[in-house]
Amino acid sequence: MSKSSEIVRVLAEELTSLPPGTRVASEADVGARFGVGRAAARAALEELERRMLVSRIQGVGTFTRRRVDYLVAPGRAPSWSRTIREAGATPRTVVLACDAVPLPGPVAQALGTAPGEPGFRLVRRSFIDDMPAAWGVEWLAAALVPELPAALRHEDSLDAILRDVARVLPERAWTRASMESAPEDASAGLGCRPGDPAWLIASLARDGGSGRPVLSTERWVRADAVRVIVELGAQGEAHGTTAARGAGPAGPDSSRPT
Repeated sequence: MSKSSEIVRVLAEELTSLPPGTRVASEADVGARFGVGRAAARAALEELERRMLVSRIQGVGTFTRRRVDYLVAPGRAPSWSRTIREAGATPRTVVLACDAVPLPGPVAQALGTAPGEPGFRLVRRSFIDDMPAAWGVEWLAAALVPELPAALRHEDSLDAILRDVARVLPERAWTRASMESAPEDASAGLGCRPGDPAWLIASLARDGGSGRPVLSTERWVRADAVRVIVELGAQGEAHGTTAARGAGPAGPDSSRPT
């Protein structure tokens, strides 16, 4: 066994007993502890990162990370915060921008309205256990929640705002998940390097009562933060569960995915 492999084995055993968000020793500290050079220490930490036992946050440091299951399934609310909370972790979301803009053509078409209609473009950064986990852009018609900027100052859950203010019951009409290289704007929000692999989860939410589209979302999620779990089958049936892996999209599901 190489020295680097031995370092990985020892550190991996130690890291499993530490709570999420614990700062990991630096390359210099690892090198001094195990009597190796910076190259061997760096290789060991990179291997731990590859195994998703630790997360490197650009400009901050390297930390232990607990991956949680992000479940896409019939009958579940299309809420990031609720999904993460039900997975046993603590979510937090920060609004980076909420701009009143004309809806661009493809978004307007998805939302069933005319291009150029007044809408909101919402940019948000989300955390799991206080570590960067997701960054995304969401679109909705302004007529649905005319006072959205004010509502977001009192409630950070868009799902709750849609339910309480717009009086709709959000459910996703379809969800598509694929593993992609994070672009520069997303990587800045995720705290990773541009080009690092990340989940791209695109979805369209509709009102469960009327069936009309209400929200278009494109969210980038750190691969070391969540496992995307797709549960197949109609609501009320026995479901087969599979973890979405690799670069293939989960695909639109016309049943009732969340």
